[in-house]
Amino acid sequence: MKLTNKVVVVTGAARGIGRALCERFHHEGAGAVVAADLDVDEAQSVAHAVGGLAVRCDVADERDIVRLVEDTERRLGPIDLFCSNAGIAVLDSDPSNIANTPDDVWQRSFAVNVMAHIYAARVLLPRMIARGGGYFLHTISAAGLLSQIGSAIYSTTKHAAVGFAENLAIMHRREGIRVSILCPQGVDTPMLRAMPPGPQSLDGVLKAEEVADCVVSALAQEHFLILPHAQVATYWQRKVENYDRWIAGMAKLKASLASGAAPGVGGGP
Repeated sequence: MKLTNKVVVVTGAARGIGRALCERFHHEGAGAVVAADLDVDEAQSVAHAVGGLAVRCDVADERDIVRLVEDTERRLGPIDLFCSNAGIAVLDSDPSNIANTPDDVWQRSFAVNVMAHIYAARVLLPRMIARGGGYFLHTISAAGLLSQIGSAIYSTTKHAAVGFAENLAIMHRREGIRVSILCPQGVDTPMLRAMPPGPQSLDGVLKAEEVADCVVSALAQEHFLILPHAQVATYWQRKVENYDRWIAGMAKLKASLASGAAPGVGGGP
C-alpha cells in the first residue's frame, strides 16, 4: 500500500508508536490522518501537527469504534488503512501463581489487546469488501510470537491477537483485504518506561520513529509480519525448531533476571 492520499485511522495515537505513525503517514502524503485515543487532548495535539482529526475513543467499547468509523467516513471518506495500535501491558499481580490476576484485569486486557481488533474488523470489513478492499495494521508485540516474562496476561492476549490477524488475512485475502501485524520488542514509549527492566529490552530499545519507518516500508510491500527487531525472527525460529529447548531457555532467562545476574541467551527467547 502506498499512503499517498489515503484516509488513515490510528488508535492509541496520543503518544509512542501511535503518534509516530500519524506523523510518518502525514509525511508520506496521506490524504487524512485520524488520531484516536482516550486522551483526546494529546490526540488533538497530534492531529494539529499532522493537519488531521482527533477523536476520543475507548477501543474496549465497540460502540466507540463504530462511532469512530462512521464519523471518519462521513467526514473524510472511506477508510483505506485502519491501525489498531492501542494496547495495554499489565504485569502478573501474583508471581507465585500467574493465574491469580483478577478476572476484571484479564477482561480489560482482552478487550483492549484483542477485541478492539475484532470490533474494527466487524464494522469495517463489509464496507471495505464492498468497495474492493482495505488494509488493517495491528500493533501487537514480539510477545505475540514469543512470550513476555512477568506478564501472562500480555503474552496470552498478544498471542490471541496474532491468531485473529492470521485468520483475517487468510479468510478475506481474495476480497482485497490486506493485514499486517507489527511485532516489536523494546520501543521507547510510556508503556515500556512504566515496566521494570526485562527481556523486552535486551536487544536494544528502538525509537518510535524507527518503528514507524519499518511500518511504512512493510506496508509498501504488503508484508504480513513486521519485525523492527530483526532478532525476533531468529528467536521465533528457535522456538519452532525445538519448543522444549526454547521453554527451558526462557525459564533460565527468567531466573537470571530474577537474580539480577546478567542474562544469558543460550536457549534463549
